[in-house]
Amino acid sequence: MTSGVTTEPAIILDAMELTADPELEVRFAKSAHQILVELVSGGAALGWVEPPSRDEVAELLDRVVSAVRAGDAALRVAYLDGRPVGLGYWLRYTRPTHRPHADPEKVAVDAAAHGRGVGRALTSALIADAWEAGIEVLTLDARGDNTSALHLYRSLGFTEYGRLADFVAVGEHRYDKVFCMLDFRRQD
Repeated sequence: MTSGVTTEPAIILDAMELTADPELEVRFAKSAHQILVELVSGGAALGWVEPPSRDEVAELLDRVVSAVRAGDAALRVAYLDGRPVGLGYWLRYTRPTHRPHADPEKVAVDAAAHGRGVGRALTSALIADAWEAGIEVLTLDARGDNTSALHLYRSLGFTEYGRLADFVAVGEHRYDKVFCMLDFRRQD
């Protein structure tokens, strides 16, 4: 007898695979919105205080996919049991002096898929994309209370390079903003 919980690894698609099928792309946009709304509603540290609108998410995805097509970004989507459960992306800095670097590295995973390796798979794929794109330094920031994400990032080689104490304001609560980086220049 099975528990009904899959143990299959997540399937990770890149932006080109995702946008090659218009139906898949439309379903993904709806799912991405739903994932982000549920996470932000639950207090997830993704940069929104209130859940994003469908239009905000569509605009974000359009901007990221456009940058992917220009070679200035990566977008990855995780599927479990045929449904999207997570997404992540990075964008190359637009300032000429910062072009070899990319930020932000954002990863969002449906709460129901936590603990199943989805965040690790997405982040690992994004790191590989950055390496392949010639990114020298991949940066991200995380809210100081997001200990699971910070642990994941450290386990994948990111190091903390700064912290702004009590910088993130969510209502009356204040959290540190933790800056992390993965410096490919120091890797052999």
